[in-house]
Amino acid sequence: MKFPYSTLMVQGTTSDAGKSTVVAALCRLLAREGVSVAPFKPQNMALNSAVTSDGGEIGRAQALQAQAAGLKPHTDMNPVLLKPSSDTGAQVIVHGKVRADMNARDYHQYKTVAMQAVLESYRRLSRAYSAVIVEGAGSPAEINLRERDIANMGFAEAVDCPVILVADIDRGGVFAHIVGTLACLSESERSRIAGFVINRFRGDISLLEPGLEWLERQTGKPVLAVLPYLHGLFLDAEDAIQPAQDAKGAFRVVVPVLPRISNHTDFDALRAQPEVDLRFIGPGQAIPPADLIILPGSKNTRADLAWLQQNGWPEALRKHLRYGGKVIGICGGYQMLGRTVSDPHGVEEAPGTSPALGLLEIDTELAKDKTLAQVSGYCAFADGKVAGYEIHMGVSDGPATANPAFYIEGRPEGARSADGLVLGTYLHGVFDAPQAMTALLEWAGLKQVEPVNLARLREQSLDRIADAARPLLDALVRTQTRNIR
Repeated sequence: MKFPYSTLMVQGTTSDAGKSTVVAALCRLLAREGVSVAPFKPQNMALNSAVTSDGGEIGRAQALQAQAAGLKPHTDMNPVLLKPSSDTGAQVIVHGKVRADMNARDYHQYKTVAMQAVLESYRRLSRAYSAVIVEGAGSPAEINLRERDIANMGFAEAVDCPVILVADIDRGGVFAHIVGTLACLSESERSRIAGFVINRFRGDISLLEPGLEWLERQTGKPVLAVLPYLHGLFLDAEDAIQPAQDAKGAFRVVVPVLPRISNHTDFDALRAQPEVDLRFIGPGQAIPPADLIILPGSKNTRADLAWLQQNGWPEALRKHLRYGGKVIGICGGYQMLGRTVSDPHGVEEAPGTSPALGLLEIDTELAKDKTLAQVSGYCAFADGKVAGYEIHMGVSDGPATANPAFYIEGRPEGARSADGLVLGTYLHGVFDAPQAMTALLEWAGLKQVEPVNLARLREQSLDRIADAARPLLDALVRTQTRNIR
């Protein structure tokens, strides 16, 4: 099949409308057809990130889209990544490397510089691939962000590409979302919209058809596809935490939802594990009994540590350990388990030192340089291979590191407590490797583990969303001369 568009952009009426999923589906469909295709997101704001083949950092969703296209993730696929560290500030990552920490107002001024990085990456991809499928961010109807926009219509206008608009019918008000979004656009931007995708529909399609006909008459633009609500997908989330599933297994794992939780995709494999009942516990929720408590990664370790201390987690952890429960800390969570976390350079916020939870004999110092690496090795406490990635700005050292969690390419990594109840590691994705999953869950007290193969589940999910989106691809090809430039 010859795909008629060298660049196509997918925008949404809201955040979490399904833009990432539609881009991944189109990438998988086009790759199946033998089309050389690459995903692209000019600007992403997310705390779930991935390490790329060229040693940089991009949004997790773009790494998944690269997988859908049969490619290794590359920094050009997401040239600007914003990782919020507070309500008004973020770490700005350009071409995979930390450029600066900025507040929202300063970054708004910086967008003209960021746009140059965006266009550089886009040109490299467009030269290397016959099709580039672009994902927008949030909604193009955010009037306050229109000036210097690089994420939505500002990019589409700069490269003169068509746009399809995705709306989530499961939220309700889908027709208002679409018509309202169009009303907020300029005339040139509206003319760029090729059509609409109604996402996450469940029910009798005949009951929806009168609304679709009204929408086409009202806007003069086609509804390209209605995509079904697909249950049981295992796809890396861009940022939103997946809601708790109904309890499956008897082995309970509890994870606190830190204000700046990062890379919570670490727990996708546990969410899929049939013997495990995974629970995310947010502010104001009672901390339930558990077999295993996992402290997740954090974009602001000292601030999230203070949040844990203010919300009763230290006492809950001590009680949990007194009854023989196990505790794991990943990345920022590992740092919190130690004696102190110091930030002499003001990497996260104001310089200073925070007393930590005191469950591991380590001290952490945050550093200016970020460690980014894809790694592999083996467990120090059991037979089993491990693979994952490191994304952190800190070094942890102390007596507990003499009892490591893993050996990574010959070097000790992480730490375990002398009583064997607490384990810390910098490795993200540590549960994704089936042997490491088995070793960690057996260490935590679950016997006879039959680990799921998360890589296979992701591939099956990508195929499912691609199969469901086939009518969209067919509609795009049919309408190539009608509404698309």
